[in-house]
Amino acid sequence: MGVWWFGPRRTFLRPVASPPRLEDRSSLNLQISPLWSSADPTRPRPPVPGPASPAPLTRPLSLRLAAAARPPARHQPRPPCAWARGRELGAMWAGRVLHAALSGGPRGRRAQSALAQLRGILEEELEGIRGARTWKSERVITSRQGPRIHVDGVSGGILNFCANNYLGLSSHPEVIQAGLQALEEFGAGLSSVRFICGTQSIHKDLEAKIAQFHQREDAILYPSCFDANAGLFEALLTPEDAVLSDELNHASIIDGIRLCKAHKYRYRHLDMANLEAKLQEAQKHRLRLVATDGAFSMDGDIAPLQEICRLASRYGALVFVDECHATGFLGATGRGTDELLGVMDQVTIINSTLGKALGGASGGYTTGPGPLVSLLRQRARPYLFSNSLPPAVIGCASKALDLLMESNAIVQSMAAKTQRFRSKMEAAGFTISGAHHPICPVMLGDARLASCMADDMLKRGIFVIGFSYPVVPKGKARIRVQISAVHSEEDIDRCVEAFVEVGRLHGALP
Repeated sequence: MGVWWFGPRRTFLRPVASPPRLEDRSSLNLQISPLWSSADPTRPRPPVPGPASPAPLTRPLSLRLAAAARPPARHQPRPPCAWARGRELGAMWAGRVLHAALSGGPRGRRAQSALAQLRGILEEELEGIRGARTWKSERVITSRQGPRIHVDGVSGGILNFCANNYLGLSSHPEVIQAGLQALEEFGAGLSSVRFICGTQSIHKDLEAKIAQFHQREDAILYPSCFDANAGLFEALLTPEDAVLSDELNHASIIDGIRLCKAHKYRYRHLDMANLEAKLQEAQKHRLRLVATDGAFSMDGDIAPLQEICRLASRYGALVFVDECHATGFLGATGRGTDELLGVMDQVTIINSTLGKALGGASGGYTTGPGPLVSLLRQRARPYLFSNSLPPAVIGCASKALDLLMESNAIVQSMAAKTQRFRSKMEAAGFTISGAHHPICPVMLGDARLASCMADDMLKRGIFVIGFSYPVVPKGKARIRVQISAVHSEEDIDRCVEAFVEVGRLHGALP
């Protein structure tokens, strides 16, 4: 008979070495013993029955009770071959009973029923997304990231106008070489969190470089800026404190605020009068932290940091800015919206990313006062319980910062290309949200229109994506175009021409 095992402790069935007395043959002639496991070497190996020491008869309680309930069977002596056949049939019957108990019994049926229920719920939810025409498909890129890419199923090169590759550093040869060098020197990864054995010299060097770049005291690295936002508010704020958040802040800020126990206030998007009213209401709390995106990724508009900082100063509040869509390219030297608006000395905390303009790989960070960074190293859960950033990512980001601090020529070229695209699209009759930012949302309103136009743009060699609810509010669907410093003027003109052609085809333009 074969071996049966289940659960963390394996169990097998075997026939006993010698037949029982005739009056006991109505019961199952099997023995159940745990297999010896190398995971527990102290457990003795099960004895192997032999002619000299027949194994005792051991049966499950349920089988013993069933046997006791039946009257003794009247048996006639059978030849050895008949007994062997009976023993074989009994073993087969027992195996089937055990298999049925494990897989087809009430518990197994309940598990299958729960899975079927889950599948039904999920299919209904997915069908609802398809029915609302908000299904998001993933186009597969078969080349490295850049202004020109190759897409699976599409012949020829494609112009990419929807990446966060603002400075074009994702495929910069010096950035790639720095990543390869770090990979060779420091390995593929750390297999550890930072505070155990996951901090290398390159991690500390990059943190110091980030703090220097933003003109702050210290910095701390995370696997992503989503993690940085998840770690900040919970570690910093208590039930005695308050956080005031713009209603259109990024989902990672919203989720991070949900994790903390501070009192939560939400002010209307870019509405400074409403923010002031909330600040007045929050005066009863110990700390007050105003949280805002520097540049809002869906609309391309920029937070009025000068007014926010003025109100924060008046009402004794701190200012936090998420600079993911500003670091590296806004401001005279690419420091971000606080540099652009002249309030670098008034913003207390900055969170940003290495995964967009600064090489585009992965990683995020918090930079600000030294004691705050020290506290985050002790309490920020995404930092404490996530593996360190791999050396190749550190090497790429460090080189990207070096290039940025050496010259602002890339920043200046992107500003001119952004203005070229915006002015030409508006002249053609499109409505472009935001101002002076390389995120250029082409506002269309209808989700289906945005999706269909994006598909037709791809047919014309332009890679853009339509955004609709729940990513943006209902009735505000758009195609988000993002300008990169490595786009040529010819690339931008070709994109505008394709938009005009597709817009007229779908009735978005007269």
